[in-house]
Amino acid sequence: MEAAQALGHEVWITQAQNLSVVNSQAWALLEKVQLKPVQLSQGHWVVSPQWYSVSDAVLCSLADMDAVFMRTDPPVTIPYLYATYILDYINPEQTLVINAPRGLRMANEKMYALQFQEVIPETIVSQDKSVIRKFVEQQGAAVIKPLGGKAGEGILLIEPSDRNFNSLVEISTQRGREPVMVQAYLPAAKDGDKRIILLNGKPIGAVNRIPTGKEFRGNMAVGGRVAATEITLQDHKICTAVGPKLQQDGLYFVGIDVIGGYLTEVNVTSPTGIREIDRLNGTCLGKEVITWVETMSHEP
Repeated sequence: MEAAQALGHEVWITQAQNLSVVNSQAWALLEKVQLKPVQLSQGHWVVSPQWYSVSDAVLCSLADMDAVFMRTDPPVTIPYLYATYILDYINPEQTLVINAPRGLRMANEKMYALQFQEVIPETIVSQDKSVIRKFVEQQGAAVIKPLGGKAGEGILLIEPSDRNFNSLVEISTQRGREPVMVQAYLPAAKDGDKRIILLNGKPIGAVNRIPTGKEFRGNMAVGGRVAATEITLQDHKICTAVGPKLQQDGLYFVGIDVIGGYLTEVNVTSPTGIREIDRLNGTCLGKEVITWVETMSHEP
């Protein structure tokens, strides 16, 4: 939003509960927002106490917008899915939707990675305790991930000898009612979980998130520290494997997670990390994204 405003665009905001379909077109109650950009001071982003102001809400057709960003956090709930159905009633030849509603529906952030078998760690998805136990015994240690979580929520490191093994699996699977992802534990996780931002299938920046203290997760939301990093040849190989499919599915703005040279997740709903990448590298990825949007929204 800051980048769009800096580049001379109007910025309007709404929420999923304010979406409607009228005459087979998507409409929304919109508020025009004015932002006071954050400032980088001594290596930290500083936010003004009054960092935004909004206008009164007005009902507008989303066809009047050049681009619409869907930035709702996981989990992907029923109301979330309904919002994507409403966004389907935006003419894509007139207004760019980022990310495409159909892409959001098909891309579970955990399971989407499974189609890129050559670049992911050993992984299963199951709600069956015996299947999960066999896999963990084969791997020696594994990580259990809820399919709908975010920011490291509900992720467990599990070993066959854990006396709580059965209970942990029962809790994670809601007593066998919900499947979970189980991935081989990658020892390289202690060195960091790299977030790479992709724009239209191409990497534009990265940041490393490193576990701290006794925490095995590197997510920033659970205290992982961030560090500058490079996009390696292996990272480019992963992006090359993933990029064309992302473009095909209309997933233009994406954050992938890489541990030890393996793709572990594909984040398509509200990928974060731009602030950290900009701070550590002196970049402005927001402007790069909006400049790309300008190009796409003016194509015939």
